Amino acid sequence: MFNFAELIEYFKTSKMDIFFKTFLTIHIMGGVLGLLTGIWNMIAKKGNSKHKTIGKIFSVSMLTAGFSSLILSVLHPNHFMFMVGVFTVYMVGTGNRYLRLKMLNKNQKPKIIDWTLTLSMLLAGVLFMGLGTLNLLHSNFFGLVFITFGFLGLLFVRHDFKNYNGKSNIINYWLSEHLQRMIGAFIASSTAFLVVNAKYLPNYIPIMVYWLLPTIILTPLIIKWARKYEVKKKTMQKK
Repeated sequence: MFNFAELIEYFKTSKMDIFFKTFLTIHIMGGVLGLLTGIWNMIAKKGNSKHKTIGKIFSVSMLTAGFSSLILSVLHPNHFMFMVGVFTVYMVGTGNRYLRLKMLNKNQKPKIIDWTLTLSMLLAGVLFMGLGTLNLLHSNFFGLVFITFGFLGLLFVRHDFKNYNGKSNIINYWLSEHLQRMIGAFIASSTAFLVVNAKYLPNYIPIMVYWLLPTIILTPLIIKWARKYEVKKKTMQKK
C-alpha cells in the first residue's frame, strides 16, 4: 500500500544526506588547503608579501573548515566536530582581528565581533571543561581531549580580556597573539586530520596519542615564537 508519509520521509532523508555530503566536501577541501598553507607559512620566512598572501588563503580555508564543521556537527551530532569547529573559528577569527587591534593599549576599543568571538569561546571553554570532567568521571579518557582544548581556549580568552582592557605588558601584543592563534588553529586542523585518518595509521598506537600529538608537538612552537617576537614594556623602558 502506498504510504505518503514514508515517501516524504525518504525525500527528507535524501536531501539531508546530500546536504551533509556537500558540507563534508567543503569541510575537507578547506581543511586540506588549510593544512598545506599552514605548513608553508610555519616553515617560510615571516612578514613578506608571500607570507601575507598565503596567510589569507590559510585563514579563509580554516574559517571554511571551521564553520562547515559546526554545520556538520548539527546535522550529524558530533561533539568532536563541534569542539574543533568552535576552536578553529575562534583562533582564526581573533588571530586576524588582532592585526586590526594594534592600539588597544592607547584607548582603542574592541568591536562587537571581537567580544562575540571571545564570549563564545568563554562559554564553549567552560562547556568543554565540563564535558571533559564528566567523561573522566565515567572512566572515559577522551575527556582529556575536551579538557585540553577547553583549557587552551580559556587561556586565550584570558589574554583577550587583558588586551581589550589595555593591560598587556607586551608592546606588540597583537603580533604575539596573531602568531599564537594561527598555530592554534593549525593544531585543531591537524588534530582533526590525524583522528579522521587514524584507521590508516599504526593501530598499536592508542587513539589518544593522535588526539593530543599536534598539541604536544606544536605548543612549544607557540611558546618559542611568542618569546622570540614579543617586546615587553620593561625592556623598552630599560632602553
